[in-house]
Amino acid sequence: MLISGRGSNMRALVERSRDSAMGYAVVGVLSDRPDAAGLQVARDLGISARALPAQGSRSDYDSALAGEIDTFSPTLIVLAGFMRILSGGFVQRYAGRIMNIHPSLLPKYPGLHTHRRVLEARELQHGATVHFVTEELDGGPRIIQARVQVEPDDDADSLAARVQVLEHRIYPLAVRWYCTGRLRCAEGGAWLDGKALSSPVQYQGLDAAEAP
Repeated sequence: MLISGRGSNMRALVERSRDSAMGYAVVGVLSDRPDAAGLQVARDLGISARALPAQGSRSDYDSALAGEIDTFSPTLIVLAGFMRILSGGFVQRYAGRIMNIHPSLLPKYPGLHTHRRVLEARELQHGATVHFVTEELDGGPRIIQARVQVEPDDDADSLAARVQVLEHRIYPLAVRWYCTGRLRCAEGGAWLDGKALSSPVQYQGLDAAEAP
């Protein structure tokens, strides 16, 4: 897992991995920021965690990052609040093996400040999307989404808190599907149980062990 901050999604993924039904294990955590609080959180959870401070060109950094990642021989690379934009070469190196979660109902509101932008647009719904990573920022094949209603008295913080609760539910689901062989990225799209997803799975309160 790659993090830049406190690692709340990382914690949720690690904690869920301890349920044997989930079918995946977290082997390591890397951060571009030595002061990322999530590094100590990972260590406290018994996960190998280390920092690779950002320096040099983006391609040089990504080459060094790939070298660190490869020491773990991971099946999947999970971005959990990793704030660097990955280079095209890095994405191509791990094509179909990088997953991210974004706090909006993609393709709406890629990029930063999604909660504020949703409120400014007076949207009625907001949410989060798990997707495969491609060279297009937040534009890779979408896997699963969860939705919340935007309440009249919401501000960016209250909206973000409700969205995050759902992030912690749908991200472990997507990782489980991938690591148990149900999910893959192929032909420019996400495939679940041998069928191309024409639209992302809509989370309806499923337990992580259940099928969509």
